[in-house]
Amino acid sequence: MSNISRYKNGWLLLLFILIGIVLGGLIGEMAAGVSSLSWLNYGNSFGLTSPLVLDLGVLVVTFALQIKITIASIIGVVLAILIYRFI
Repeated sequence: MSNISRYKNGWLLLLFILIGIVLGGLIGEMAAGVSSLSWLNYGNSFGLTSPLVLDLGVLVVTFALQIKITIASIIGVVLAILIYRFI
């Protein structure tokens, strides 16, 4: 049994999923210019299109969250889960 499998928990899985999303999104953006791989960047964005601003006079807080889900990011998440299961 490896040292990593002793410490497998939800945080490590979340880290792997986040890495999979980021790398998948990066690969999708790079493949957008290639005509045969442009399908990897197909997806949709969800979230706030304009930021929500809370002005308290002394303090201004801005909230914004937008998530772009693409085919490449879904593939990245699936690969991250598979890698997590096999370590």
